[in-house]
Amino acid sequence: MTTAPPQQSFPDAAESAVSIKLFAECFRALADNIERVFRGKRDVVELALTALFAEGHLLVVDVPGTGKTTLARALAASLAADCKRIQFTPDLLPSDITGVSVFRQGSGEFEFLPGPVFGHVVIGDEINRASPKTQSALLEVMEEGRITVDGQTHAVPQPFMVFATQNPVEMAGTYPLPEAQLDRFLMCVGVGYPDHRAEMTVAGGTVDGRVDPGPEELPTIVTAAQVREFARIARERVRVAEPVLDYAVRVVAATRELPGVRLGAGPRGSVALVRAIRVRAAAQGRDYALPEDVKALAQPVLAHRLLTAPDTELAGVSAADLIAEVLARVEVPRPGAVAS
Repeated sequence: MTTAPPQQSFPDAAESAVSIKLFAECFRALADNIERVFRGKRDVVELALTALFAEGHLLVVDVPGTGKTTLARALAASLAADCKRIQFTPDLLPSDITGVSVFRQGSGEFEFLPGPVFGHVVIGDEINRASPKTQSALLEVMEEGRITVDGQTHAVPQPFMVFATQNPVEMAGTYPLPEAQLDRFLMCVGVGYPDHRAEMTVAGGTVDGRVDPGPEELPTIVTAAQVREFARIARERVRVAEPVLDYAVRVVAATRELPGVRLGAGPRGSVALVRAIRVRAAAQGRDYALPEDVKALAQPVLAHRLLTAPDTELAGVSAADLIAEVLARVEVPRPGAVAS
């Protein structure tokens, strides 16, 4: 069992190398902490943390029982922050998410009662079970970090992350997420089944003879303020050399030219990909991004933004296959030019 380190203070560092080192240490500590209850999927844990520190949102799509909600709860428990959960259902209304204005007779004024979207981490369980009208309540807040109710704008706490889950196999009573909302998720990932050893650990409920903790029993690793600081470090102190930036944009642009794709990734996809590769570089202790970062994150960042043609789907070609095709086609910059 991994022992979580005590919370630390992460002040502004004078040198980027010091900041990046602290970032990498915190990233590993968070991943280790989450893996105490979400086992055998280190890559998925790291993608979730990448979305968090890239100041983006995460959509987890997989079959029931693979630990989607457990991952969300473990991530929320690892943060000393305000975390909310919304169980999406067909009868859920937009005001159930955003909040309502209530008239107070005593004061003769309207008072805004914030909804569960006003949290640092908002877990949206089975988001596709809500109606399109309710789903659209998240469009503004996911892009702009604020909610408009009755003509008044209210900012949500920062950092702000929507961690949504979706079941792709039980389609009765569900509504597909529109492309506009899918595009607002920085990443879309699948969990998959654990390997045999990890599943034995999960089924047994014990680790090294000790009872496996639940997500709510995990110690907190960082505060909301520390998450904001680390996000700033990744955003401002990780260099993306022009050849790497050019490579990332060419990869995104190539998705618009593929045969069998009705709609490729737009400029928001380019922005998301660059934000994500900065975080991946910092998590590995680097203050510069590499083409390998683009290759590693292209599929989770871009695949859900593609709208494939019907004949492509009938041929069994997935969006992930198309991203792999793009990476094989687009020329990679020379190694000597990426860290300048």
